[in-house]
Amino acid sequence: MKLLAVAVCLVSLGVPALATAQYSTGPDFPLPAIRSEPISEVFNAQWFNYLANVNEADKELNHDLRRASDREDIADAWEEYAVELVDADKDYVKAMRKRGYRVGRVSVLASRN
Repeated sequence: MKLLAVAVCLVSLGVPALATAQYSTGPDFPLPAIRSEPISEVFNAQWFNYLANVNEADKELNHDLRRASDREDIADAWEEYAVELVDADKDYVKAMRKRGYRVGRVSVLASRN
């Protein structure tokens, strides 16, 4: 009975009960990183398209998770979200490379003393 009361309370606050019970911990795999800053600190249309794609992926994830009826649906939603994040990043990097901006990479080399 307590669980039902908690679920009703959370739903009344706008939080789906399924979210708190089944997928509040997230996926079983690491998600791709979401960029917090644009490449070369250039705020252009490509950056805003990237942010829009990430926001759309978030909305789709929330929608899919609300509609999930079992663990497989939940896993599929998280996998689709990860794929969409990777696609958004690839498209953004490709567009920026086309305009002459390069994505920096850091390599750490260990020396043997």
